Amino acid sequence: MAPGDRPDYIEVPRKEGPPWRIARRLRMARKEGKNAPGVVWLGGFASDMNGSKASFVDAQAAAQGRSFLRFDYSGHGESAFDSEGARFEDGAIGDWLEQSLALFCASTEGPQIVVGTSMGAWIALLLAKRLEALGQAGRLRALALLAPAVDFTEALLWPSLPEAARRQIMEEGVYPRPSPYSPCPIPITRRLIEDGRAHLLLGGPVRSHAPVHILQGMCDEDVPWRHALGLAERLVADPVTVSLVPGGDHRLSRPQDLDQLAAILFSF
Repeated sequence: MAPGDRPDYIEVPRKEGPPWRIARRLRMARKEGKNAPGVVWLGGFASDMNGSKASFVDAQAAAQGRSFLRFDYSGHGESAFDSEGARFEDGAIGDWLEQSLALFCASTEGPQIVVGTSMGAWIALLLAKRLEALGQAGRLRALALLAPAVDFTEALLWPSLPEAARRQIMEEGVYPRPSPYSPCPIPITRRLIEDGRAHLLLGGPVRSHAPVHILQGMCDEDVPWRHALGLAERLVADPVTVSLVPGGDHRLSRPQDLDQLAAILFSF
């Protein structure tokens, strides 16, 4: 897949309003990779599918002839439009979960390794829950979770906001939060917070129905490493491995981080 290739678009139905138009990049398996699990990339909050880690994993999968799926959630990257339901501030965890489930089912066959980074790790575990409910838990070969921001809206984001910002969210519906990852503030909406509360996982045991490997930087200022350990403690019924990376930050995009990620992915 060349860096300049245009994505195709998949329409995902909504309960109300026009369907989401989700930008997708899909590479099918070659002959030598048809018997190996495919790879699915689930990105982070306010990220896009063309980041360095996603592109690295794509190249690694291509070298082994494996299928690879990545896409932008609504309001992200090439799925962002100035129309109803397609703006970043329109989206929430439940929306991005529905899109992930639809793209997973429409774009993949057989067992898959799901790579979830930051918020994508939360989406990955919610996806596992939905697949199990559909009787398709066997579609997951493994989950690789990078800096897993599970329940981040409630456990990490909400407590970090000043009281005035929380009040603005609840009264006005949105707060433009400055971000070190973007030149523009990121809108934090009341819907994002309240919808996040409907999808929390860490209040009890968490099931993945597949082996899990967590890769977590010890210098991550966005997702503390203890948060990742808390997730591991709740994965009580599935095999889980935690790799703590000395000096690793939230991006985990140094060459040594990427090498470790590749080793994890293709150990399954």
